[in-house]
Amino acid sequence: MAQLSTSADVPDMGRRQFMNLLAFGAVTGTALGALYPVIRYFIPPSSGGAGGGLVAKDELGNDILVSAYLEKHLAGDRSLAQGLKGDPTYIVVTEDHTIANYGLNAVCTHLGCVVPWNISENKFICPCHGSQYDSTGKVVRGPAPLSLALANATVTDDKVVFTPWTETDFRTGKEPWWA
Repeated sequence: MAQLSTSADVPDMGRRQFMNLLAFGAVTGTALGALYPVIRYFIPPSSGGAGGGLVAKDELGNDILVSAYLEKHLAGDRSLAQGLKGDPTYIVVTEDHTIANYGLNAVCTHLGCVVPWNISENKFICPCHGSQYDSTGKVVRGPAPLSLALANATVTDDKVVFTPWTETDFRTGKEPWWA
């Protein structure tokens, strides 16, 4: 019977498997390291904290502090802040001098103009084509087909936090069109 001779030049099976595993690991690690930035490029950055909330920002990009905000704004006031997706969003001060539980997206549903609050008329009037919305953002005169989008507004750690509105629209009793 012929015997297999083992030579010092030929590694045994354990060494060969170890070298294959080491080579596979090196190639895989290099490939994943090269692909990581490419994959991260296609994933949008997250801008919210827990629950998808976003802290409202003023025109300079600073967080809106409720205590300072309420000192400067009277009951019934509506002023713009940076809201969800960077859209201009109205913060509403209620009659009892607190922040309302909703914010109003200021983008007109007709052609996308920013709709200013008209104090003398007590409604939002679009400067582009004259669409009008009541004080809660419900469309009262076209050509805008839909009411202004809503966002939940809560006060957390003295900051206004906007989260997506997923409940029934309290103005129409229907499901939100913007969800």
